[in-house]
Amino acid sequence: MQEYKRIDITKDEIVPIAERMRKKEIYLVMIHGFLDMEGRPDVSYEYAVGPVLESYHVVGETVLPSISGIYDVAAEWPERELNELFGWTFEGLDVSKRLFLPYDLLEDEGKGQIMVKPLSELRKLNGTEKEERK
Repeated sequence: MQEYKRIDITKDEIVPIAERMRKKEIYLVMIHGFLDMEGRPDVSYEYAVGPVLESYHVVGETVLPSISGIYDVAAEWPERELNELFGWTFEGLDVSKRLFLPYDLLEDEGKGQIMVKPLSELRKLNGTEKEERK
């Protein structure tokens, strides 16, 4: 069983940590993002450091530096996904194309609305809402 270690950091520490990990040939496992219980963004960077999964968390920030220049596609895809789904900005990341969502979905609503709208509202916007059966 792999040990898990949470480490809270500031956004200014993201790039130096990524550079240090890459230099040591430590794998970036994933970048995750969610809204915590207080509704604050929480972005975590997980690295496989021997038997320990070190999880570096940045809380409360919606503009972060991209580490795609350091970890290539391993960082680019999760950063693009978080940008597309939550609307969070990763400085230096090319987001000129969408990964998953149609270009016109929620165009009038702004970025990142897909994750915070109830499914019933998304169906209305997409024109796929069906009348409920009684």
